[in-house]
Amino acid sequence: MTTLAIPLVRLLEGCVGFADDHLIPLVDEGLGNSAYLVDLGDGRALAVDASRDLRTLRAAAKRRGLRVAYAADTHLHADFLSGAVQLSRDTGAAVLASAAGRRAFDHTPLTDGDEVDLNGLTLRALATPGHTDEHLSFLLLDGSRELGVFTGGSLIVNSAARTDLLGADRTEELTRAQYRSLRRLITLSDETAVWPTHGAGSFCSAPPGTERTTTIGAQKRANPLLAVPDEDTFVRKLVASLGTYPAYFDRLAEINRRGPAVLTATPLLPALDAGHVNALLAHGGYVVDVRPPADYAASHIPGSISIPLRAQYATWLGWLLPDGAPIAFVTAKGRDLSEIVWQAYKIGYERLAGHLSGGMAAWREAGHPETTIAFATADHAPAGPYVDVRQEAEYLAGHVSGAIHLELGTLAQHAERVPTGAVVACGHGERAMTAASVLERAGRIGVTVLDGGPGDYAAAHGTQLAIDTEGTRQ
Repeated sequence: MTTLAIPLVRLLEGCVGFADDHLIPLVDEGLGNSAYLVDLGDGRALAVDASRDLRTLRAAAKRRGLRVAYAADTHLHADFLSGAVQLSRDTGAAVLASAAGRRAFDHTPLTDGDEVDLNGLTLRALATPGHTDEHLSFLLLDGSRELGVFTGGSLIVNSAARTDLLGADRTEELTRAQYRSLRRLITLSDETAVWPTHGAGSFCSAPPGTERTTTIGAQKRANPLLAVPDEDTFVRKLVASLGTYPAYFDRLAEINRRGPAVLTATPLLPALDAGHVNALLAHGGYVVDVRPPADYAASHIPGSISIPLRAQYATWLGWLLPDGAPIAFVTAKGRDLSEIVWQAYKIGYERLAGHLSGGMAAWREAGHPETTIAFATADHAPAGPYVDVRQEAEYLAGHVSGAIHLELGTLAQHAERVPTGAVVACGHGERAMTAASVLERAGRIGVTVLDGGPGDYAAAHGTQLAIDTEGTRQ
């Protein structure tokens, strides 16, 4: 079978100064996070905030002839399962993490000011609560020289990570802690590099930015949250920027505290015949179709959920499906099955029953029903009710006048608000097709999915985009 590699995680080598030779950022484009591999110069390495999908990290370590000797986690991650426990098992890595996290597995518990000797370099723990209670930043020192600081979900590029993950009743308290943490971090030297975990595309960011690394000096000049006159203003500004986040975030922190299950072999996705997939769906399981939207529109299994296998696949899998139900997958011929598996496993989805052998052709040959969804470009889309399923910040920045705004993550709870004959749209078509599949599963059919975005639709129908500065209500 031909495999198609999808660059959901990319390797960025060559930053500034120290990083040129010793630091390797590993960017997960889908979840919007960065892990880091630090070459300690003696054949050993430090991994910071590594996810359970360790393929790219392992490849980078192998290329340099490194063994991961330390695995540091800045906090109990809510958006991915930590790879630290797996690294401990596979390479003997010492896990470095906050004592306040009460992790239930072997690790080196650190408190504010604790230091770890890394073959001449020093890693100093800095308590920086806010994103989570037990959050640590890690300052990397060469003697007294500050090389950089791994800020995790504290200071991020031109912003700070969200502070509402522990519930609305604690958001203000944690936001005030975040204010103090950022003020502490900017007492470091201006030349100190800032290496955050959360960045562009991460729902842990508030709001997301485009750059992934920076310096303390650059943040003093450019971060609007550092320019506020006082703590109260900081709280108002940060809280106002908080949008919704995936449902699975509420589950992963506790799994990370207990320690994700260690994998002793590469998880696989077995082939299933059409009868097996049909039975799974009939008994409460889910079928996820990872093909492109056009393929799903042309023919799909009734009740299946369209989540194209792209960078954001894991986010929507974790937002829309329960983690306890078995899942079967429909794929295109030659699709890289390992991506389906690893993207699911890194967010704690392990009940993967398999994939439909032979795809939709096999389903059709077995005599099972199939259905279609209208998928049209803007010039062929009807001028009916327009339902926008993008995130609120995207909607506010420009939307079709009179649109009904229902974020994809909450659409199942508001399906009755979607009129028959509506045009369902996002920015390009992928999320809109997912939305149409969610509506179909809820019994709402007869919609058209827009192959394009609001600008395309407005131009084709002779209208202007509206900008809403007052916010929306669902």
